[in-house]
Amino acid sequence: MSGDIEGIGAAVTAGLAGHAVEPRHGGTGAAHAGARCLNCGTTLAGSHCHYCGQRADVHRSFGAIGHDLVHAIFHFEGKVWNTLPLLSWRPGDLTRRYIHGERARFVSPLALFLFAVFLTYAVLAIVGSGGGVGEGIAKAAAEQTRSNALKESFEEEVKRVDASLAVKDLKAAERRLLVEERETLQKSANYLGVARSMSKEERAKGPPVLDDPAQQMMTSVEFVSRTNFNTGVPFIDEGLEKANANPALILYKLQANAYKFAWALIPLSLPFMWLLFPFSRRFHTYDHFVFVTYSISFMLLLFVVVRLFNLTIFGDVATAFAMLYVPFHMYRQLRGAYRSSRFGALVRTSLLLFFSLFSVITFMLLLLALGVLG
Repeated sequence: MSGDIEGIGAAVTAGLAGHAVEPRHGGTGAAHAGARCLNCGTTLAGSHCHYCGQRADVHRSFGAIGHDLVHAIFHFEGKVWNTLPLLSWRPGDLTRRYIHGERARFVSPLALFLFAVFLTYAVLAIVGSGGGVGEGIAKAAAEQTRSNALKESFEEEVKRVDASLAVKDLKAAERRLLVEERETLQKSANYLGVARSMSKEERAKGPPVLDDPAQQMMTSVEFVSRTNFNTGVPFIDEGLEKANANPALILYKLQANAYKFAWALIPLSLPFMWLLFPFSRRFHTYDHFVFVTYSISFMLLLFVVVRLFNLTIFGDVATAFAMLYVPFHMYRQLRGAYRSSRFGALVRTSLLLFFSLFSVITFMLLLLALGVLG
């Protein structure tokens, strides 16, 4: 229930953030001519004060609350209906027209990006990330956390028993009981699949050499996972040990940081856009910024739509369609925004797909580093 409330709150916040970046527009305001602004006292000549920018209409009715809320979340004005169809089917025209000055007609790329990020977070908070790889990773992280907690508990008990066995004048009967207790602990750990920590001698010896390559690989991976981290940098070693001890917490931090640092995708992508048009004087950094921001916004909105379709019987169809439409959308945006030829847009689309994958991987590594070291 708390996740639903947080999700709804995130959606409301999204609308408010977009509304703050993208103010109202339109309307002649003839009915307000001659009246005075309630904020600064300037004589009004339209629907907004030309001196301070405040709207002439300052309603105080209960119904206005619902109107403001709906407008803040969905922005039901001409801008959104002018923007979304072009963003979906003719993204290149939208990008080019916005760059060349048609700004009042469309939702700005940054406002749309803010709303897309918040909406994505809200939908995932309400309906979850779904099954498949994401759910498998979450279950594996939770299982690893449980296993590490059990391992720590068993190790503490074994240390206690070993400390008691180290006493010199220990009676034979007590020693026998302690040995049996230690064997029971070891059997319980083996039954639960909890591996004990390696000794210094075992770590120095390394993994055993086996004839079967597959078994050798699994044994080597297990050896690495049970070996203490030693990179030579204390704070990195500490972070890695924390991540290994509680991967579920790291996964939670990863999800939270993805929401907080989604904006980092934009500066990460800009250098790659420059590489698509190196040394070109026709296009500037701002042009690439508009292109990247609109593109990422569309991908986030497409992800939300596909996630919602996955709740129905059309989930597989929607996923397949999205995977095919993403490169097509990139192609159309490149061709329309930069006026590229068909061949040039096709080549740049192939490169952009690779650059996008690299940017996402870099972004995920950044989030992982923040989660481990944070």
